[in-house]
Order: sequence, then structure tokens, then C-alpha cells
Amino acid sequence: MRDKPWIFRTYAGHSTASASNALYRQNLSRGQTGLSVAFDLPTQTGYDSDDPRARGEVGKVGVPVSHLGDMRTLFDAIPLGTMNTSMTINATAPWLLALYIAVADEQGVPRKDLQGTTQNDIIKEYLSRGTYIYPPRPSLRLTADTIAFTCREMPKWNPVNVCSYHLQEAGATPVQELAYALATATAILDTVKASGQVAPAEFGRIFGRISFFVNAGIRFVTEVCKMRAFTELWEDLGRTRYGVTGEKDLLFRYGVQVNSLGLTEQQPENNVYRILIEMLAVTLSKNARARSVQLPAWNEALGLPRPWDQQWSLRAQQILALETDLLEYGDLFDGSPVIRAKVDELKREALAELERIAGMGGAIAAVETGYIKERLVESNAARVSAIETGEQTVVGVNAYREGAAPALSGGSSAVVTVDASAERDQVERLHAWRATRDASAVATALDGLRAAAADGRNIMEPSIACARAGVTTGEWAGTLREAFGEFRAPTGVAATPRLSNDEQIGVLRERAKSIAVKLGRPPALLVAKPGLDGHSNGAEQIAFRARDCGFAVAYDGIRLTPAEIAAAAKARNPHVIGLSILSGSHKELVAEVMRELKAAGLSSIPVIVGGIVPPEDEADLKALGVTRIYTPKDFDLNAIMGDMLDIVAK
Repeated sequence: MRDKPWIFRTYAGHSTASASNALYRQNLSRGQTGLSVAFDLPTQTGYDSDDPRARGEVGKVGVPVSHLGDMRTLFDAIPLGTMNTSMTINATAPWLLALYIAVADEQGVPRKDLQGTTQNDIIKEYLSRGTYIYPPRPSLRLTADTIAFTCREMPKWNPVNVCSYHLQEAGATPVQELAYALATATAILDTVKASGQVAPAEFGRIFGRISFFVNAGIRFVTEVCKMRAFTELWEDLGRTRYGVTGEKDLLFRYGVQVNSLGLTEQQPENNVYRILIEMLAVTLSKNARARSVQLPAWNEALGLPRPWDQQWSLRAQQILALETDLLEYGDLFDGSPVIRAKVDELKREALAELERIAGMGGAIAAVETGYIKERLVESNAARVSAIETGEQTVVGVNAYREGAAPALSGGSSAVVTVDASAERDQVERLHAWRATRDASAVATALDGLRAAAADGRNIMEPSIACARAGVTTGEWAGTLREAFGEFRAPTGVAATPRLSNDEQIGVLRERAKSIAVKLGRPPALLVAKPGLDGHSNGAEQIAFRARDCGFAVAYDGIRLTPAEIAAAAKARNPHVIGLSILSGSHKELVAEVMRELKAAGLSSIPVIVGGIVPPEDEADLKALGVTRIYTPKDFDLNAIMGDMLDIVAK
């Protein structure tokens, strides 16, 4: 008997709720069987679209959802009773789930029929994506509230998607991906258990509703074995730590997006083959097959993919599932001694790392002390170094770089660009929404939310009441900011670098010493991330390598305002300022930073910019006064270090 295919998804959303709704309906008409919603950075970090901190970020990497009206528009003519919806949302997950429920209530859909997933894995946000708001412990309380609520009200909903995907994007090895994801799941389950909101008899069902969102990289055999190790380790954890006995509850349930970290800007057409091979790693093994798959588009290293690009990725899934005979057979890898040996090796090493984390007091303690973040930065540094030296081959990047001119890509026409008018229109709609709602109902709903947060009660029903009253995303998150405070996670960039023995780095280090003698102090670099983008890998690797090369580096982490960056520059007097922006908001944010530096009398400090910057934007940035621009194609960090020493020497 032929197996049922996994759910076909594409990760999508941009500009406005209406534009994203049109895209969703188009993708569904082409055979997509589930939705995967991308929210913009203000929505993810709890700001309204008209907040000053949201300027330039609205609609750039996802859809803005500021209130119930936006959520209605987003799912207009999409029946929530039959749709399976995945929402990549974490710090504001309870709020977006509340808005979704309110729309479903309006559609007359019983909550028990709603199917889908809220990612809701806040721990990995402190380690990779950076869209956290509150400290870890109150954040986990919100996660526990959503789990307890969905267990009661929405039995088909996955309240948490423990997300190892972004751990791999941040540099995790397969062993680290296994260990840190399972440590996260353990912290979540222990918090739910301690909350007393779930009866012991129901705990097996809670365990069974925890799903995972994993990454599949290019090392095909290792990735197959990683997924088989995940299934075995998860079952062992359920039986031994939590006493779960139901076979269905013990299943390792996961969705996957294949690796985006390995997609290349150079020869981007090669990404098609990478995506296909990575998909095979999570579909060929029946006993560890993904429940849903979403594939990036071949050109995502260049910018937002077009509908045609997303369709091409969808067709790859459909061809594998519907044209081949894959789903007609049992597991292809059972009995293989090679696979068994690798699975056992991964399990053994992951359990050893889990033991280390347990000895520190668990995942939360390992996040708060910076242990996990430092391990990820070090692993990523090793990966970057291996590509630089050629130890790890990346076709089109450090091998076989010469080739025919590509016929698929061509500047900004090869990707979707978000028009500046989308932000203006969104802000106007937000103002109109506030003007027409019942202010007293909003105040009453927020009082109820504030009281629930203070009293330790479950915040889901008060959040749904807020949604119905017309509360905005910023008001909901702001109320909880007052209750819980905010948090800045460790950067993972150790103050004292582990000096490498690389010959090129040694040469750069000696040059930095020579410059330091002339300056009377080491060359100083301020690395800063303006805006709401939390993808910090690039900034971390620049800071990590610069320290190794002899720079005095200041890096305060993510989500700094232009004014804060100027203040840091005034206090630290760097020789170079490096800005890292990956959200597509580089023109707006760089202009603001330059204005703040000028106002502070710091216009003479050279500024360099790194990020996903289309060639046609480079002239605009240089006109603002930017000295150098680096994009993902500039993978040679030592060359960048040499450039910065040149700048300092001048």
C-alpha cells in the first residue's frame, strides 16, 4: 500500500496581509497542501508597524500582522477548518495564536478542528534568530501556557516546534543539533510539568504533541543518520524521563526546511541540486520520514523568491512523492551496518553533550551563561575556516568558480522586492484600525492580560479577549514587557579569543601589532547590528576573526537603534564601524546610522556594511558615505580583515 505523502509547504509572506493572502491562495491552487507563514520582524519582536524601531523593517522578511484585521485579511477565503497552518513565530507566539483562534471563531470553526503548528521555541531565539523579547524563564512560562491551552482546546494543534533548524544555521554540528534540540524539549516539558496546568494522566498526550523543525544539510548520509538518531533518542527520553508508554505519543514528529546556510550567491543555479539532495535525506528513510517539508527557492541567497521560484521548489516535492515509487516501500536503510554505526556514534556523542548541559542545570542555565552560544560560534567559525582553506569544498565558491553566464538570474528582476509604499500603507491601515475601535474595551482587555501575567494565570484566554477587542501586537507585547522585563542574550563571542595557528591569520596579527605601535593602541572595531534583524552569524564571525587578528573588538549583540550605535561609537572611539544587516533594510538603516554619527561629530569614522545587498543598492550606500560593502559572496574573512587594516592604516 502506498504511503500518504508528507505535507507540501513553502515558507512565504511579505509586504502586506492582502499580498500574502493572494500568494497563499495561488500556491494552494498549484498543489501546496499546507501553509507556512513568515511574519515580519516587528511582528516577531512585538512592535506595531508604526513604532520607530520598525522603520524600514515592515513587510521585508514576512507579513506584518498588527491586529485582528490583518489576520482576517491574511486568511481571507482560506477555510481554517481544513487548512494545516504552520506559523514561524516565537516570542509573540501566544498572541499570533490568539489572533488565529479569533479568526477561526469568526469563521465558525470549532477549536478542536484547528490543525497546525506554532513554532514557539524561544530557547533557540537566544542562540540563533534573535527574536526574543523577555528573559528565558517568563518566556518558557508563556510556552507552557500555550501548551496547556492547546491540550485542552485544540487537540490537533502542535503548540511547540522545537527548532534545530536555526541551530544548524548558527553553526551547530549534527551532534550539537541533536543535543541542544533535545535539551530544549526537556526544558519545555519540565516547565509544563512544574506549572501544574496538566494532569499527570494527560502528560503522554503533551509529549505526543511536541513536534520538531529540523534542518537537512548537504552531507546526505550523516543527515539520514541524524534523523534516525533523533527518533531513537526521543523515544528513549519519553520512556525513561517522562514515563510515556503510548506508541503514538512516542513518535518523533517533525517537519523540515532544508539548509539555507549552504545556499550560495555565487552560481546560485547550483542550489537546485543542493535542495534536492537535502530533501532526500529527510524523505528516503521511512522510519524517520518528515511529516511536512518546505524547501527554499534556488535564489533565496539573493533575496525574496518570486512565485515561479517557489513553484519550482514545490514541484520538486511533488515529483519525488507522486512520480517516483518511494512511498511504495518500507525503510530502505534498515539492516545497514554503515547506517547503524553512524546512528550509534551520533547518539553516543549527543548523550555526552546532554550530560554536560544537565550538569550545568539544564538548557536555560546553559543559555544564560552563554555556554551553548559560544559552542555554536566556535563551530560556525570552524565551518567558515574550512571553506576558506578549501578543506570543505563548496562548488562555485572555492572550487570550479569559472563557468558560463547564468541564464536564470539577473539583478533585482530575479527576486521580489518590497516597495516602500507597502510600509506606508500598512501604517495608514494601523492608524485607521486604532481610530475605529472601542478604546474602553481595549483598556479592559489589556487590564485582564496584565492581571493574568501578574497572577501567574494562563494568558491564552486573556490574549484572545485582547484580539477580539482590537488590541495591537505592540500593545500586547508591551504589556508583557512591563510584567516580565526585557533580555539581552550573550553574544557567544568570547572576550579572550582562542588564537588560531593559521599562517594567514598570523601575518594579519603581526600587521595589527605594527599598526598598534603607530596608533598607541590596537586597531579598534565596533561591530553593530541595527534594526530588528537577529540573524547574527555574520556579525559574530567578523567579531570572532577580528579578535583573532589583533583587533580590539566591541560587539554588544543584536537589535541596536542607530542612536545606540552612535553612542557606543562615541564611548569606544573605534577606528572602523562594521554594520551587519540581513533583512533587506540596509538603505534605510544605514542612512539613519550615518545621520546619528554625523550629529555626534563622528562622521570621520569609516563605516563598512555587510549583508544581502543587491549590486544596484551599493552605489546608494556609498553615496551615504559607506567605505566598503560585503555580501555573502565575500566568504574570505582574512581578505576582509586585510581590508579593515588598510582602512585603519590610512
